[in-house]
Amino acid sequence: MSVSTSTFNHILALVLSVFTLFYSCDNHSLPAAEAPDCNNTDLHHDYTRQQPYPKENNEIYLNPVPLIIPESAKTGELVQFALSRHADFDETATLLSTPAPWCMYNPHRILESGTWYWRFRNLSADGTSDSWSETYSFKITDNIPQFVTPDAGTFKEKLPSVHPRLYLYLDQNRDAMRASLPSHPEYKALTSRAEQGMRQDFSHIANYYSDKETSGTLQNCVNYLHQAVYLTGDARYEEKMREIARLITATPPTDKELFNASSNFISTNIALACIRIYDQLFHRLTASERQSMEELMLRILRHYYPAQIGSEENHIFDSHFWQQNMRVCFLCAYMLYDKAPYCDEVLPMLEYYYEIWTARAPDGGYNRDGVWHNSVSYFDTNVETLYYMPMILSYITDCDFLQHPWYQSAGSALLYTWPNNSKSCGFGDGNMNADEPTRVRLAFADFLARHTGDPLATWYAGQNLSVLRNDFLLRPDRMLDNYTYSTEEEPYSDKMIWYKDTGEAVMHSDLLHTDRNLSLSFRSSRYGCSAHTFANQNAFNVLYKGKSVFCNSGYYTKYGSPHHIMSYRHTRAHNTILVNGIGQAFDTEAWGNITRGLTGDHITYCLGNASQAYRDTSDFKGWVKNFQEAGISQTPENGFGATPLTKYLRHVWMLHPSIIVIYDELEASEAVRWNWLLHSPTAFKVEEHEQTLNTVNTEEGFATQTWLFSSTPYTLAQTDLFRVPPADSPTPEYPNQWHLSATVENSHANRFLFIMQVYDGHLIPAPITRDGNEFCIGEWRISAEMNCDQSPSVHITNQKQGVMFDYGKGDAQLPDGSTFRRSQPFSSVLYDSYKGTIETMEQSDYLPKHTRSNY
Repeated sequence: MSVSTSTFNHILALVLSVFTLFYSCDNHSLPAAEAPDCNNTDLHHDYTRQQPYPKENNEIYLNPVPLIIPESAKTGELVQFALSRHADFDETATLLSTPAPWCMYNPHRILESGTWYWRFRNLSADGTSDSWSETYSFKITDNIPQFVTPDAGTFKEKLPSVHPRLYLYLDQNRDAMRASLPSHPEYKALTSRAEQGMRQDFSHIANYYSDKETSGTLQNCVNYLHQAVYLTGDARYEEKMREIARLITATPPTDKELFNASSNFISTNIALACIRIYDQLFHRLTASERQSMEELMLRILRHYYPAQIGSEENHIFDSHFWQQNMRVCFLCAYMLYDKAPYCDEVLPMLEYYYEIWTARAPDGGYNRDGVWHNSVSYFDTNVETLYYMPMILSYITDCDFLQHPWYQSAGSALLYTWPNNSKSCGFGDGNMNADEPTRVRLAFADFLARHTGDPLATWYAGQNLSVLRNDFLLRPDRMLDNYTYSTEEEPYSDKMIWYKDTGEAVMHSDLLHTDRNLSLSFRSSRYGCSAHTFANQNAFNVLYKGKSVFCNSGYYTKYGSPHHIMSYRHTRAHNTILVNGIGQAFDTEAWGNITRGLTGDHITYCLGNASQAYRDTSDFKGWVKNFQEAGISQTPENGFGATPLTKYLRHVWMLHPSIIVIYDELEASEAVRWNWLLHSPTAFKVEEHEQTLNTVNTEEGFATQTWLFSSTPYTLAQTDLFRVPPADSPTPEYPNQWHLSATVENSHANRFLFIMQVYDGHLIPAPITRDGNEFCIGEWRISAEMNCDQSPSVHITNQKQGVMFDYGKGDAQLPDGSTFRRSQPFSSVLYDSYKGTIETMEQSDYLPKHTRSNY
């Protein structure tokens, strides 16, 4: 991608002004200056790791940091790591790992601040070693969050030898509370689901091996019965489990059934059913029944484990592995590790799953935010693993795995990204499917409330007790905990949270009161477009009172379908831009980054950079296959290909409580067509001369008054048709949505200014006036430089509130009459109260080190 001289000079100026931000949601003090890294312009995560991690220019997310080598670097049967404070690897100051067949090493101890050196070598099965690799180094600093887990030796020493062992961490409470459980508010739901399992006919057990759905029915029914047996001891449910055991052992699945190419969930669904039966009825099963189930679990491990080692350490995020399959493989090994015929083979497998969880969980390991980067909707499918793994590992090792920064942040993230009585504020496949938080999401909030004490998770779950009590996955944990919520006092909540690792920011005018809340979510992520995420860098969604105002369009019908590709995942379906009609690639290399975020009581602000997102077509083999099967080619006519884009900065403000402002800086190395996109569930009332695009949602009782200004004249067009419709014929299941495009032709550079306010339909909105680059709306004054020949700048004030924001290169005039002298040109300055105290906050670009650097 070529870069113009002016663009390069501007980017260089920004890079030279880089400040290090301590990892925290507190953005209110000026970050300390850091030496520039001019090579640090490619910040995305590799889909599959290509370079050893960590190196000098890599970001360290936790102390201790795992050492990981690419799978291609493993040329022997085993790999050994050396980690030292000294470049000569003096024996007295060097940690030497036990050779293992995987590509990672967890130090399992806090690393002192300073420079560390490491290397690795390959070994043959008989212990013959190759020479050591080159030496890599990285720095540990005091501000890196610390989270240390016991070493694998301690884990193995403390493993239990009893059965049942699935819920050992609950046994003590279960025994103490069993007599009182019939009076628990969820007891009826518990037994009702168990009765579903009782009624299910499993006589033709092979029918339940046929696909994901039937195998899912098998494992769900066994789970219902298992929970009821565990909590109540009812012999009826236990006998039904024995019946299923006899059927499975009499007709075990064939390899073709177990490892069906259509879904790897079939094998783990079947395995889950066997694990629960085997563990709970261990002492009642016959020796042959136990052996049959042990052999089935061993088949699962022998099939998946060899393919997982080396691969899962280096994959950015294998959705199915982390969702269910890793947990099931762990449980298979957990059941078998102490059985004499298998222990030598299985114990290393169990160690692997312990180490991979430590190195790469939760959510891929490069995320401390508590947000699920791989779609807010797909978070639900991961809840059982996210709950179970820390609980069982904490019990075995006597170490609290919930102290991981991700878990410590997850409680508030659940509420911020999906408020009560609201659609989701998040992104990714299925993000707009539900009108309120799901029961399993609330159940996880309840779990965090009880086990971490997070006040926002407590409040969130407490407002939705009737919904979360319908969840069955975490029911045993709830029923055996007599915790009582206290939600009389509303917890404090910031107006915005910036999730630096995930690349999302969420703003709320009144988070705890959805009936008057305006929400804006923004994404520009170094994860790019992978798995269940969208090609939507620098895109935003807006909700009012929990309902869609301007949100991504399309429907999640089927992953990889023509509609999914062209009108749901594609950039054209999101509130961002197209360049020459071309969107962002379906690739991790098509990335963005939120570089700034400031929070005040009256103004919240973030800045996204999507200059790298429009990078050409995707050559990822999974998507190449999806395109072929859908009959779609990655051509410019379909919105795919290279573009001459060199700069795409998007500044986003919420002027509380009801105004949103967006300012775009766009540049290309040659003249292009810019398409500025906006999507709505209702039609736009377009007044092109007045530059307004208003909407009225009569069903929900609110309206928007919206203006779009441009440095170059644009033309407006809207349609309620999809490029590819979600169904062959119109259906009420998929109502039409409206898609607006503001098009600027033949332009090297352009700036857009978008100002909108949302108001209840019976009210009169504040008018807007314009005088050149000066815009007035109610009490707010906005000065935005729209001439592309002039340096970009935005100045926002509210005299009544006495607050100000300034972006530009000169000094900033504060509302109190004083002059604020910038530390760096083009920094963002906010003068506002925060928690009632006036502060002046300045921020330059936050450019984290990345996880894939060659340096």
